[in-house]
Amino acid sequence: MASLGYDDTDLIPGQPWRVHDSRRPHPRIVTPAAAPGGPPSDAVVLFDGTDLSEWESARDRGEEAAWKVEDGHLEVVPGTGNVQSVKRFGDCQLHLEWAAPAEVSGESQGRGNSGVFLMGLYEIQVLDGYDNPTYADGGAGAIYGQFPPFVNACRPPGEWQSYDVIFETPRWDEGWLVEPARLTLLHNGLLVHHRQEAMGPTGHRDTSSYASPHDEEGPLMLQDHGNPTRFRNIWMRPLTDYDAE
Repeated sequence: MASLGYDDTDLIPGQPWRVHDSRRPHPRIVTPAAAPGGPPSDAVVLFDGTDLSEWESARDRGEEAAWKVEDGHLEVVPGTGNVQSVKRFGDCQLHLEWAAPAEVSGESQGRGNSGVFLMGLYEIQVLDGYDNPTYADGGAGAIYGQFPPFVNACRPPGEWQSYDVIFETPRWDEGWLVEPARLTLLHNGLLVHHRQEAMGPTGHRDTSSYASPHDEEGPLMLQDHGNPTRFRNIWMRPLTDYDAE
């Protein structure tokens, strides 16, 4: 049998393992999706185009989500309120796809407006940002009210767009903030935020802060902002277990 490593090499600084250590545990196996953007084998699938069983009303927890499922997508029903996942997440990888209405109506924040809230608190803006001027920290891909994206990566109205997010929750110690939340976002495959430190949970027309600790986990929330924005292919991977098998 071929050698699987070495037992006589130097220790790696800060680790209990030697360089190419034969005894070092191997990473667990995760099967990637057959098609780009699909859920890998360890993903929690929140919407696969069939039903709303993984969702509830954000206003009335435990009540059914009032948005509609049609042609494999989830569509905002204006006036029914935000929806959120039944399951709660902390550190996570998120993939979702969204599309602003194909028929352009309104301007600035009135065009295809919605939002993706990590833990129900930290918003990544969803907006029809194609040839649609608005304030920079409110455009598509912005960490709303805090940081604009590096670039505007929007596709034309009606076309499907993707968000891939790595979210790191804030860390607290006896009520004191130790590490802020951090967000990495790829919009349509383009990096638009890289481990950006959030200033706190999202607000509107005011500055954000970490005024008090919040739960370590929270729902994924999607916003009803009065526009019939659509979503599909929503899945998350909790990033809580880095231990090798």
